[in-house]
Amino acid sequence: MLRSLLLRRVTPWISEVRSAAPKALPGGHRYLSASASSIDSELGTQDERESMHFDLLVVGAGPAGLSAAIKFKQMGKQQGQDLSVCVIEKGAELGAHILSGNVLQPTALDELLPEWRQDEACPIKQPATASRFYYLGRRWALRLPNPPQMKHKGNYVVSLSEVVRWLGQKAEDLGVEIFPGFGGAKVVYGPSGDVHGVQTNDVGVAKDGSLKDSHIPGMALTARATLFAEGCRGSLSQHVMKRFGLREQAGAQPQTYALGVKEVWEIDPAKHRPGLVVHTVGHPLPWDVYGGSWIYHMPNNRVSLGLVTALDYSNAYLSPYQEFQQWKRHPMVTKLLQGGTCLQYGARSLNEGGWQSIPALSFPGGALVGDAAGFLNVPKIKGTHTSMKSGMLAAEAAFNAMVKAPAGSRAPLDLSAYGTSLRNSWVDTELHRERNIRPSFGLGGGLWGGLAYSAVQTYLLRGKEPWTLRHRYADHEKLKLAADCTPREYPKPDGEITFDINTSLYRSQTNHEHDQPSHLKLVNPKLPEVVNLPMYDGPEQRYCPAGVYEWPVGDDGRRHLQINAQNCLHCKACDIKDPLQNIRWTVPEGGGGPSYTVM
Repeated sequence: MLRSLLLRRVTPWISEVRSAAPKALPGGHRYLSASASSIDSELGTQDERESMHFDLLVVGAGPAGLSAAIKFKQMGKQQGQDLSVCVIEKGAELGAHILSGNVLQPTALDELLPEWRQDEACPIKQPATASRFYYLGRRWALRLPNPPQMKHKGNYVVSLSEVVRWLGQKAEDLGVEIFPGFGGAKVVYGPSGDVHGVQTNDVGVAKDGSLKDSHIPGMALTARATLFAEGCRGSLSQHVMKRFGLREQAGAQPQTYALGVKEVWEIDPAKHRPGLVVHTVGHPLPWDVYGGSWIYHMPNNRVSLGLVTALDYSNAYLSPYQEFQQWKRHPMVTKLLQGGTCLQYGARSLNEGGWQSIPALSFPGGALVGDAAGFLNVPKIKGTHTSMKSGMLAAEAAFNAMVKAPAGSRAPLDLSAYGTSLRNSWVDTELHRERNIRPSFGLGGGLWGGLAYSAVQTYLLRGKEPWTLRHRYADHEKLKLAADCTPREYPKPDGEITFDINTSLYRSQTNHEHDQPSHLKLVNPKLPEVVNLPMYDGPEQRYCPAGVYEWPVGDDGRRHLQINAQNCLHCKACDIKDPLQNIRWTVPEGGGGPSYTVM
């Protein structure tokens, strides 16, 4: 009944969507504060509207959210408790917004679904067969010893979007209610300020704010416990972190991020090496920019390849998208791709802060799981297994709290046991051991200094050093003024190996309803033209990998910021890297965005 009610309200609309560290500016942040508070406050509500109640609500159907839902239902079945679980997902289909260059470590999956290897429908088939690590010069490649973190025996080369669709079926088989096409737009708070659930986005609102004939107001989905599994830099996750002071509670350092730009190709079978895992550092990124690339040989003559660029880079002229195109021009990569076909393109941000950047995980009525909190093991370049485990531990805490609560109680729960159990788990052990590797690249020695420290840490200290290196600045604080930067020149694409953004965007199958308010909100609409353009030469046109931000010349002869929100890949780079944090990424009408199938 619940499924039919929600689908009846929104299915026609979903079908329509499917078709179709510089010096601080004096007073700059103070000028933003009032407007920023206004936008942040819009992400919370106590509105009374049509609602549906569940025992557990999960916001986001990624690996963490689905693992939480499955674990919760498993515990209910074991203890004879029929508790309801709802998972909402902003993508039009499960996996549509899932992107990862993924060599899956099955540790958490073995715990959650121990018989997965015997499941014919499971898409996890291709074991990693060999690992290689290279330092790239402009025209040459030097093979280096594989660091222990990059040895992949027992791991699997997968498409995470395919894995998520399979996990979704597993969850539904257990009785989990999953609703694609519904984004969490606002947090629903109770009278005492605790989290009661979320409100989905209104549908059918025109760009000018008027209500169209197709208007459907969002619903309030309430629950005794709400798990935010939105992924990296989720809008509601950021909101509850600020509302409850979760970073301050934990003494967490600033989260730091990277942008991964990815393609999947079908290549000549003669060049295909199923299960081969390749990583590189060096060219084309500057010596002081953290990052690297991957090439993973998937089944069926497909390869996953991409470049990760840390978003704490300082050069305002650097473009992660163009750096990726430049990387493909390297002879080692070009030789592999020649004669092949690019199947799909996408981009997403990654949490790179590690152990020292994890916030407090719970708050009255809910918790953060997966990339919403930030459990990526950066040296391993793996986070799916840690995200899944975090979801499982949060589900255990929620279930135990519910069965201990008075019969018939619908009061939001205290999930503080989740944070304790995670700190006592192998997730914390793994992340603590590697905690100093990523920040070592910011000590001033660049790539070679970071590699040297990482070698000492990996082979001698092994995570037992009595110090923890700090992330001293947020990524946006590291961007230099354009006058202090050297422009980077990028060749024109050849249309065979390298492509312009519009061609790549077509392969992402991204789509949004054009006639809706922009989900990319400017806290102060005047700032781009008085700060971003004259001081940073419009960096948003370069850090965005989807051509969302442009600076065309208007009729008055001046350049004005144009936001093409319909192009958005939901990567969140703009929310992270804008130098004055003037851009807020929020949830568009549900179902909009990319439509990944093999990413």
